[in-house]
Order: sequence, then structure tokens, then C-alpha cells
Amino acid sequence: MMTRRDMLKASTAFSAFNIIPARTLFGATAPSNQLTRALIGFGIIAHSENHLAFNGSRLVGLCDPDELHVREGISEAEKAGWGKIRAYKNFMELLDDKGVDIVHICTPAHWHGCMSVMAARAGKDIWCEKPMTRTVGEGKRVMEYVKTKGRMFRLNTWFRYQNPFYGFGSPVKLVRQLMENGVLGDGPVRCVFGKGQGFWWKFHHSGRVNLKPEPIPSTFDWEMWLGPAPWKPYNHERTHFSFRGYWDYDGGGIGDMSQHYLDPLQYLLCKDDTSPIRVDYMGPKQHPEVVGRFNRITYEYEDGTVVILDGDESLKDEPFITGSNGTTLWPALDKDGKVGTWTNPGEERMFRMRDADGKPVDVAALLNDLPEPAPQQTDFMDSVRTRRRFCLNEETGFRSCTLANLAISAERLGRGFDFDPATMHAKNDECADRYLYQSMREPWATEFMKD
Repeated sequence: MMTRRDMLKASTAFSAFNIIPARTLFGATAPSNQLTRALIGFGIIAHSENHLAFNGSRLVGLCDPDELHVREGISEAEKAGWGKIRAYKNFMELLDDKGVDIVHICTPAHWHGCMSVMAARAGKDIWCEKPMTRTVGEGKRVMEYVKTKGRMFRLNTWFRYQNPFYGFGSPVKLVRQLMENGVLGDGPVRCVFGKGQGFWWKFHHSGRVNLKPEPIPSTFDWEMWLGPAPWKPYNHERTHFSFRGYWDYDGGGIGDMSQHYLDPLQYLLCKDDTSPIRVDYMGPKQHPEVVGRFNRITYEYEDGTVVILDGDESLKDEPFITGSNGTTLWPALDKDGKVGTWTNPGEERMFRMRDADGKPVDVAALLNDLPEPAPQQTDFMDSVRTRRRFCLNEETGFRSCTLANLAISAERLGRGFDFDPATMHAKNDECADRYLYQSMREPWATEFMKD
């Protein structure tokens, strides 16, 4: 069994990059009050405005098990105006660097839980990509550990507090405003997420079966890339652009998109402190290794609220939300009179609303007369400086990621199961719990669980 020290030695042999001394990076030319950050992983998502291009803190370094990605990252950072940043041998060396305040975890999902815990232990604040974790068990551990260590945590999805909500076209704050003021009734609601409501499930995230072993590129540390995931022989299809199609590393379209969709839902439904009591699945039998498509996944909350993920578009003509009093909310229409699947920040439009008789309601006029929701903490750099928790933190992120993990577990089981939002375990269902609480490979299982 490889130890953490073995991993460090192996990665040292693998890396051929020059290490810039901290005194050079953080010398007199660096503003003393500027927060510093480093990227773990430099794939597609790391190029985004929330990672490489984010200008609210200073980028000082990155690491990736692919030497080609590291070279690209160093070049792109210099082009972006960050100068010559540091190339760490691996993420453990990065975590040991006292000159880094914040780590951006831009890896595949199978690494998110372990790296978040290790970063918190190292005294780092954490900006983590979605999905927050690959299982409920990992999420619970991250939530508890990050909170215990007093670290600031931000999950990288933002629709609960800014920008139009995908094809729905309007900010979710406005729907929360209706919910809080009883406009949709005082009982359970029904919500549908599908193409007809402006949400795309990305079923192209499906892997290939019967992969044959391939030679590991000399520039790629396959063992480090796998990390806590089960060992498999190398094949390029498992990595980089197509990893989401394999259960070991993510969960297809649900892994990619559901936290973008369902985190704002938890907020607008005022359910940030709870989870569903049941999840159900309709669809084809899933391959044990490769992610497939689903027809429908349904959640039920204790109050009777129902949330449906519509995969086969059989509910494309239904409203996004139906209130207990019959009021319905529908996506905004684009300039061509159609429901979109993505709305750019500058394309905000008002959603449509109908009363119980199906008559249109003037939403803007109605909202004008209603109290607004309480303000949220939406500046993560301010959270790091003041220690005021970010609105999408380890707790709210855990609850919304649990929705994704429940759906993926139901997919893999091929059936539904009952769930306890207090204990965060399946009720009287050992098979379901095995998917919700999966083991990690050593030495990462030990790293993940130690104090």
C-alpha cells in the first residue's frame, strides 16, 4: 500500500518543473493585503472567469497530474497577467505552502471530498467545483470537517444569488420572494426540471464500455489522477474531457448540471436545512461502470413538495413550478417566443405567471408590493477576510449536492428508496446506502478520515 510520503516521492520523480521560491513569489512587489490562491487541476473548467481569470485575489500557482496541462496553465496565467506562477509537484505540496490562502479545486468530482478535507486540515479556505462531492458520505464528512476547522468554503455555482437561472430567464431571488410571501399557497409545490422548462440534462456525458488498457503517457501521472477512485488500467477515455461518463469519477449530466439547477431550487423553496424523504427512478438499467440516460427522477419532501427531473421530455409542457393554490410559474420567452436553455447575464427577462384560472399575472407589479428576501453573503473574498460564511457554503452545498447523490444512487440501483434527512442514510435499505457511502482507495481513505 502506498503512503502519503510515497505519493510525494513518486510525484517528485514525475515532475520536471522549476519551483520558484516563496520569497520570490511573495516578495516586496506583492501587496501585503492581497489574498493569494492556487489551482488544483487545470482542465477546461479551470480556464473560467471563476478560476484562472478571477481577479479578486492573486493567482500564484497550480498543479495537475498532467504535465501538458501544467505547461498550458503556466502559459495561460502569464498571458492573463499573473506573471510566472509556481508549478507545484502535486496538490499536497501546494497545501503545505503557507503562502497560499485559498485553493481552487478544479479536479474531477472523485477528488473533491478528499481534497476539501485535506485543504481544511492545512488551514486553507476552499473554492470547490461542482458537484461538491461524489457521494452523500463524502459530503457529510466535508461539511462537518470544514465547519469544525473554521474554514471558508465556496461551491462554484452561483444561480442562487446572481444571473438569470438558465432557461428560466429570471433570478431565483424573485421566486423566493413569492414563496416567502405565500403567493404560491401555504402547502407543497411541484417543480419540473427539463428541456421544456429551460434545463438541459447533457446525456452526451456517457462513457464507453469494454475499454482496453493503453500505455500511460510519460507526461501523465495516472496513479495520482485516479487518487481515491478504484484502480483501473489507463485509457484516455476515462480522463480529461470524458471522465463524467464513468460512475467512478462523476455522474454524467446529473453530476455536471444538477447542482447548478438544484442548489437554487433548495434556496427558492426555503429548504436549505433539509433533504427529500424519498427518491424514485424511471429509466433504463444502468451499466455498472458507464453512465447512461434517465427518463425521470422524482424527489418527495416531508411536506409533500415534489421535484421532478424530466429526462425524456414527457413533461415538457408543464410549468416550472405549480403552487398549492394552483398558481403556476413558467420560463421567460426569448426574442423568438421560445423557452431557452441558457440565458446570458445581460439577457435577464421576467418569468411568466398564471393564476389558478390560467390567467396571466403582472409579475413585476406583484413583486413591487412584496417584501424582498434577506440579503445573502455573495463575496467570497470578503468571506475570507471577515470570516463571514459565503451563502453557498459547506452546509447549503452539502444539502443541494445530496439531491444529486440521491439521484445517482437511484439510477445505479434502478429503483427508488426512502431517505432520512436527519441521519442522511437510506431507510432500511443497505443496498442504497452502499451507493450513498462508498469507500476510498488508500492512502486517501486515511487522509480523508483523520483529524
